[in-house]
Amino acid sequence: MKPVSEDNTHPLHYSIGNGAIAGIIIGAVAFLITLSAAAYKCYRRHQSRDAQNRLSSAIKKGLKESSTPKKPMQSRGSMMKHKATSPITPPGHEAGPSDRVTPSSFHTHTDLENDHHVRGEVYVEIEKDGATPEKEESMREKQLDEKIFKLGTLFFSAEYDTQKTALLVTILRASDLPQRDPSLGGCDPYIKLQLLPEKKHKCKTRVLRKTLQPVYDETFTFYGVNYNQLQRMTLHFVVLSFDRFSRDEIIGEVVYPLAGIELSQKEVPMYKEITPRHLKFRTQGRGELLVSLCYQPAANRLTVVVLKARNLPKMDITGLSDPYVKIYILYNGQRIAKKKTHVKKRTLNPVFNESFLFDVPYNEGLQNISMEFLVLDWDRVTKNEVIGRLEIGTRTSGPVLHHWHEVMNCPRKQIAEWHKLRE
Repeated sequence: MKPVSEDNTHPLHYSIGNGAIAGIIIGAVAFLITLSAAAYKCYRRHQSRDAQNRLSSAIKKGLKESSTPKKPMQSRGSMMKHKATSPITPPGHEAGPSDRVTPSSFHTHTDLENDHHVRGEVYVEIEKDGATPEKEESMREKQLDEKIFKLGTLFFSAEYDTQKTALLVTILRASDLPQRDPSLGGCDPYIKLQLLPEKKHKCKTRVLRKTLQPVYDETFTFYGVNYNQLQRMTLHFVVLSFDRFSRDEIIGEVVYPLAGIELSQKEVPMYKEITPRHLKFRTQGRGELLVSLCYQPAANRLTVVVLKARNLPKMDITGLSDPYVKIYILYNGQRIAKKKTHVKKRTLNPVFNESFLFDVPYNEGLQNISMEFLVLDWDRVTKNEVIGRLEIGTRTSGPVLHHWHEVMNCPRKQIAEWHKLRE
């Protein structure tokens, strides 16, 4: 009888054990879920607080910098000297560690009979910073309204060396350059040269102080140029005036195609009048920019997507541009953040498709926020030129203001629109 009694109580024992275990598991799962939710809420609150602190610091820094007067740049006591050379090593010569060539250094051959010229050396000025695209654009637009006058003449020569497979270009002199305001330091001209359309070969002459009739007599050798390439090449000269304290002023340019010119027999002298660079916008519009905006009030963020541009003006001699876009966030008119896209080479209809995140002031919305887009043309030789600009915010009007109101009234929704670029 004892074994039978044990068999009758055994199933009841296991039934009670299974129910207790199930209850413990359910309670543990509920506890873990509650703990995870609380931790996530704390994390989001901490992240939002950190973002607000960063934005507040950026705003204070921007206001402080705007209220502090900028000190003028100190003059550079001496200038760097480099021998002018082609960026391509001559055939049959292996470049060693000490023979490394940079785009700012080129071999030059100076006329040996003229002792008063610096032999084999050109002065290369240090590129200067500090000038904003707005100042550059305003100065350029001011020049557009001025009466067009002669900018002088550039004299140069070209020759092809079949043994070295090299093109030799000699910048002889410039004459009758325009007088510059004496308060700005007078005219200190120098000339930059590049070969189009590749833009791979670039060089510059030395700076000659306070003269309107500069004589250079500097020869630049571009190695690795085949003779059959000459018919497609163009010499592009840019005449500038050196400025110690700000951006160098562009006087004008000379564009000279080599098609139809026989350079293999002897040196061919040439000359051409210098023309202004700022007339390209007279017959061209500035194009349009497609941007998408999304405001996320919970995260205090503004998502900006630069999609593409179309019908941009031709900024290069090749008939194309190398555009990129700078984006600025302004709080009460003060810039507090900026970002930029990649450069799109040789196109008038670039496709960017780049997204950017900006923090906005906590619990203030977009009432005091505005945006500025600058479309610029990248240039390795000269300064980057502003193609056009776009401002979006409450102080704008027309389709731009309508777009901004849509973004504010429809949070968490991407809204894209085309906008015309202005001067």
